[in-house]
Amino acid sequence: MPKACNPAVRLALAGIGLVVQLAHEGRKGGHKGRVRQYTSPEEIDAQLQAEKQKANEEEEQEEGGDGASGDPKKEKKSLDSDESEDEDDDYQQKRKGVEGLIDIENPNRVAQTTKKVTQLDLDGPKELSRREREEIEKQKAKERYMKMHLAGKTEQAKADLARLAIIRKQREEAARKKEEERKAKDDATLSGKRMQSLSLNK
Repeated sequence: MPKACNPAVRLALAGIGLVVQLAHEGRKGGHKGRVRQYTSPEEIDAQLQAEKQKANEEEEQEEGGDGASGDPKKEKKSLDSDESEDEDDDYQQKRKGVEGLIDIENPNRVAQTTKKVTQLDLDGPKELSRREREEIEKQKAKERYMKMHLAGKTEQAKADLARLAIIRKQREEAARKKEEERKAKDDATLSGKRMQSLSLNK
């Protein structure tokens, strides 16, 4: 894009439809991203009123199709209650930004509905979070493993039992050898004493 330092050139380029950004001409970088666009409160009010009118017209068309038999007073009361319900629904549905335009199916974003004290179910099962459920499952699995381990059904328990059997055999053999050595020593001392006693007797 050509540099436009002259104000007349700037006006000419702007009149043609070219956008000249002279503020960042000599610098590197710059802010990347979109410029924020704010909606004025008047526009929001106008949109809300238009949507309410549209909803009212749709309701009138539906009621007109069902038939106009019945009390007009009752119909007027039901219309008033429907309008108040619609206003509440519109208020709940109107969200900031693009959220009102896009239906989002996010299980983590469950709408918290307020309940009266009489509606609360204190006796019902408490819903646990994912982490709490996983922690409970880990504890149960650990308990099951320990029961099987104590019963000797796990691979580790079998290996431990085999190792213990080998150690027990080694200890028994060592004890037997010690006993044999002790007996041999006793026999040697006894035979030595006999020899001494025989030599003394001669």
